[in-house]
Amino acid sequence: MLEIALMIEGQNGLNWQRWQRIARAAEELGFAGLFRSDHFTNANPPDLDSLELWVSLTWLASHTQRIQFGPLVTPASFRHPALTARMAAAVDDLSNGRLVLGLGAGWQEREHHLYGFELLDVEQRFARFEEALEVILLLLHSEAPVEYSGNYYQLNGAILLPRPARRNGPPILVGGNSLRHTLPLAARFADEWNAVYIPATRFRELNARLDELLQALGREPGEVRRSLMTGCVLGSDADDVQRKVQLRTKGKISADELRQRGLIIGTPAEFQDQLRQLAEAGVQRVMLQWLELDDMAGLELLADKVLPAFRQP
Repeated sequence: MLEIALMIEGQNGLNWQRWQRIARAAEELGFAGLFRSDHFTNANPPDLDSLELWVSLTWLASHTQRIQFGPLVTPASFRHPALTARMAAAVDDLSNGRLVLGLGAGWQEREHHLYGFELLDVEQRFARFEEALEVILLLLHSEAPVEYSGNYYQLNGAILLPRPARRNGPPILVGGNSLRHTLPLAARFADEWNAVYIPATRFRELNARLDELLQALGREPGEVRRSLMTGCVLGSDADDVQRKVQLRTKGKISADELRQRGLIIGTPAEFQDQLRQLAEAGVQRVMLQWLELDDMAGLELLADKVLPAFRQP
């Protein structure tokens, strides 16, 4: 059964009031999870409120009881992987095992320049990300002190204490669509692969390729969960959908064009049809990118008219 979660862009004006309201809504309305980006700001001005990722997840862990949650994704370029592992283990324990640790290489040039983080070129960036994955898994999985000597990170008898309450800590999610970089890393390290903004046909192709990579490594395809983060526009009727699409795109892109790009667009019935197509393509969890942080009526419509079709009997 397809799980439906929410995804919030934390750099798009997220503050405590909005985060707390959205988190309570996700919990009470029946969404499977609540995920958020880890960005300091957007790729283009203006700069808006941007609540710090791990502080916000710590609050979420102790103020919700049911939903899964996590970063989608936290860049290796922002924090040393030992720090990421320590925070993730602690937040997972605080939530009684509901964190999904989404990890990525980093990509947004503007915020790296503004705040003085080194992004590196693409090949170096993914080489660093690979080492970060290795370090995080070593610390989460090992009951004894570990050594690691890489080009970017070193460990010298390091151990993560207290040990995570969940054996091996929170599941690792690797996000991205790259055949050259992301899928091989997901096959090696991930418990969940998350694709981004692609239609069902493309997801099916990448999903099959991931199966091949997993089997080549001696892993079963079922060991890695498959999810998709994509945009959405939900309207109460056709006119409402059209109005929201025009507002979102400034009238430059049609609803059909957005669907071809992988967004889920339409009335509740159309939403359900598109979600079923994703499930048939292999998506097990969809994270719906909810850009209108104050649109609580829209979340209620989504919960009332779409979620019931995907709840287990």
